[in-house]
Amino acid sequence: MKRRPLLRHRLAALWLPVLALPFSTALAHAQEATTFPATAPEAEVLAVHAATDLSAMEPLIRDFQALFPNTRIEFVEYVTNDLYAAAAAACREGKALGDVLLSSSVDHLVKLANDGCARGIASPETAAAPRWANWRGDVFGFTFEPVVFVYNRAKVPAGDVPKTHLELADLLRLKPETYAGQVGTYDIRLSGIGFLLAFYDAQETTTTFGRLLESLGRAHAVIRCCTSQILDELEAGRLSIGYNMLASYAYARVRAGADLGIVMPADYTLVLSRGAMVPAHAPRADAGTRFVNYLLSARGQEVSRREAFFFGAGGEMPPGVEGASSIVRTGIARPIAIGPALLAVQDHERRRRFISDWGRTLVEMSTP
Repeated sequence: MKRRPLLRHRLAALWLPVLALPFSTALAHAQEATTFPATAPEAEVLAVHAATDLSAMEPLIRDFQALFPNTRIEFVEYVTNDLYAAAAAACREGKALGDVLLSSSVDHLVKLANDGCARGIASPETAAAPRWANWRGDVFGFTFEPVVFVYNRAKVPAGDVPKTHLELADLLRLKPETYAGQVGTYDIRLSGIGFLLAFYDAQETTTTFGRLLESLGRAHAVIRCCTSQILDELEAGRLSIGYNMLASYAYARVRAGADLGIVMPADYTLVLSRGAMVPAHAPRADAGTRFVNYLLSARGQEVSRREAFFFGAGGEMPPGVEGASSIVRTGIARPIAIGPALLAVQDHERRRRFISDWGRTLVEMSTP
């Protein structure tokens, strides 16, 4: 009970310059567009700006082109915070930033939609989306992605594999020599999705989150911008455990031969639905709408489950994942609903305070 003030009331000026960093470098991390040429005589171009790995989206893009072979697709990949900053700036200036926005930080898309930066879509596909994955016909969730622990099987013995958030906290506290510098998670100052997941962890159980954050600090946790960076280090053996990883990306590594274990936390498993939105000023809104409808369609969902994101809305687990066979049926799934509650995540003062507390805890606990 004495840890709560540490999480909520300690603010530090040294973190404030970092809070502005993603916005002052909004376009710095945007890559050049990857082009998917039309497979028939080109009739239109669709620009997709996304905080989503291209490797995961490619099967969906190519299947969409099988339906619409005259469409050339330009795919531009961002870090979540950078995409939000660029999209918000474009909206304020009445300019276009692509025809579709995709982001794992659905709170960013909800904030954009709330600020009048989205074009609504009404179709059979959007009407069929689950209520928690459709906000006002503006923002739609098109994936079902559990948030998991990932570990290197060669480095973590079976007896050490944590099954709950509290077990992870206790493991780091009881075996500091073994796991010091060996646990990776998001840098929530730079990662929108990292902030979103940490925020919801804190909402789920403040006491457990406080213990876990303290344990991560004492274990000198390694913080990175992205799931892919942490998975790279897990594969290479430089890290032993990844906390709050997206199961879809981890499972793709396992399918490709990585010796990684994936654990659905048994106390609760957050579930992210990656969001899609057509910007208000999209120059080719019709093409953007067709792409969103495809992502939500039965065909798009099947391709997503089979080739891209691997987890379906029923919550059934693919082979080799440790934990409940269905996190929905067992009641441990905690979907992050796409809706007005996410606006609280974007409240500037609350965000500043949460990030400052998170930073102070990690820095203070990492100091001998």
